[in-house]
Amino acid sequence: MRYYERAGLMIQHVGRDERNGYRFYSQEDVAWIEFLKRLRATGMPIRDIQRYTALLHQGEQTMPERLQLLKQHQSRVEEHLKEVKHHLEVITFKIVCYEQLHTQE
Repeated sequence: MRYYERAGLMIQHVGRDERNGYRFYSQEDVAWIEFLKRLRATGMPIRDIQRYTALLHQGEQTMPERLQLLKQHQSRVEEHLKEVKHHLEVITFKIVCYEQLHTQE
């Protein structure tokens, strides 16, 4: 979570507990971090996430640009899924071949 703060990716300032100085993350902070983790897990570059976050900070007028960033990322993820599906089909075919050979012995 600190990483996201240092990278300037939080949508709001993270508060601290007055007694001990521990960071206090709201439910909104946690939901935002989960979204960021999903973007990263699907291969969105940090620079694009930073751009998205900066646009978010600029307000509602940036919604079309944010939407475009997400649509571009969605297209990349869908293309990656197609590639992975094809790889899986080849692996599955190879397994079937080995199983058929093994049962013929």
